[in-house]
Amino acid sequence: MAGSYEDRILRVVKYIHDHPAGDLSLDRLADVAAMSRFHWHRVFHAMMGETCAEMVRRVRLHQAALRLVQGTDPVAEVATQVGYPTPQSFGRAFRAAYGLTPLAFRKQGVPLVALRQMKPEEFKVFDVKIEERGALRLAGWEHQGSYMGIGAKFEELAALATARGLWEKTCGMAGIYCGDPTEMPEEQLRSFAALILRDGQDLPEGLEERGYAAGRVAVLVFKGPYSSMAEAYQYLYGRWLPESGEEAADAAPYEVYLNSPADTPAEELLTQLCVLLK
Repeated sequence: MAGSYEDRILRVVKYIHDHPAGDLSLDRLADVAAMSRFHWHRVFHAMMGETCAEMVRRVRLHQAALRLVQGTDPVAEVATQVGYPTPQSFGRAFRAAYGLTPLAFRKQGVPLVALRQMKPEEFKVFDVKIEERGALRLAGWEHQGSYMGIGAKFEELAALATARGLWEKTCGMAGIYCGDPTEMPEEQLRSFAALILRDGQDLPEGLEERGYAAGRVAVLVFKGPYSSMAEAYQYLYGRWLPESGEEAADAAPYEVYLNSPADTPAEELLTQLCVLLK
């Protein structure tokens, strides 16, 4: 069961509302959406204006607020009914959201808590092209943690390539980014800094290999500092992909760097944002 992006969004929203105490992990919601976990979180955030985790928390607390006012179940039971493991964790989350403890909220008798009002996102428009590309072989190192910290790995790769004379055996540099930084704790993010190997080149000693099969690739060329690329991803996943009729393959997006910050002003940097398509 797949369906349009609109169908997937509605299916996930209904699932969250129907199963507040169930498994609402990011991977489970990606399964409900019938979409690759590499892309689902980005699509949801871009289209809905909030992350999956933010919606889950908001819906759980909204349902709790209604149960507190309209029912008589003890606070501990309400906490369990909306997916909180302990009354303490529920109490902290509820007070952070509504400024009152659950008991004080119940005594106040607020009849209804308004749901968040969605507003259409304003997207900056980018040009996206679909290209047929051959297989891509990458040689590099994995980085775990904030994406902002991957620069050190690229610096080390560049130094290694210079010392070993590898530049003539490569076609530049690329990066793979496996998770949405708005959804996952920094310590769980995984990325891969890499050299792009030319055809027929052996894997350099000490480097790990990653790759992408030949196929159709959606390519957005972003001009500007790396720190500003979020708006390009927002457009790619929030506007272009849902409207294109295309389906992203089960592979992480990757970036190809067409020039280098070592000799290029930040505003002139060119980066290809690439999503493999089915």
